[in-house]
Amino acid sequence: MSFRSARWMIVPVAAMSLSACGINSVPTKEEAAKAKWANVEAAYQRRADLIPNLVETAKGAAQIEQSTLEGVIQARASATQVKLSTDDLEDPAKVQAFQQAQGNVSSALGRLLVTVERYPDLKSQGRFADLMTQLEGTENRINVSIQDYNTAVQDYNTTIRTFPDIIGAKIVHGAKPMTPYRAVSPNANEAPKVDFGQ
Repeated sequence: MSFRSARWMIVPVAAMSLSACGINSVPTKEEAAKAKWANVEAAYQRRADLIPNLVETAKGAAQIEQSTLEGVIQARASATQVKLSTDDLEDPAKVQAFQQAQGNVSSALGRLLVTVERYPDLKSQGRFADLMTQLEGTENRINVSIQDYNTAVQDYNTTIRTFPDIIGAKIVHGAKPMTPYRAVSPNANEAPKVDFGQ
């Protein structure tokens, strides 16, 4: 075999070697995870956009405790201040801060819903019922988006840690694991206790 024909054999072998080392799969999976994160952000933004209408409707229809309404408004304002770019997804502290801010909004909304239970007229009002339906749908979208994001992060993190993709991930891309989204609500992993004896 001559040098010239050997040279033509090296090119396909090198191309196949590089394709097997995560050169293409690592950035593809990273971008997929980032796209899923954008869906999480969009769902949280939708919730943030619904909150002012929900609060105003509750405020206009009933004399709900001001501290409850202010708590929801403050939690929303704080949560919209905490930004998490796709570049920050590798920083567990920044992800934790974002999760905590969104958890505070969920807690404040939960307190509002408990308070609303004392106002049957408000619950039966059409506008409030529509907003609650939209909020429920948005919460479902948030959950689905988080599940999709966590699946994409798991896929990406597995890819950058397994052979042969680890070669391209570390040497070529300098890939770092992304942080999955975790529940931050207190006792989120425990079922609530129901006691009708009181």
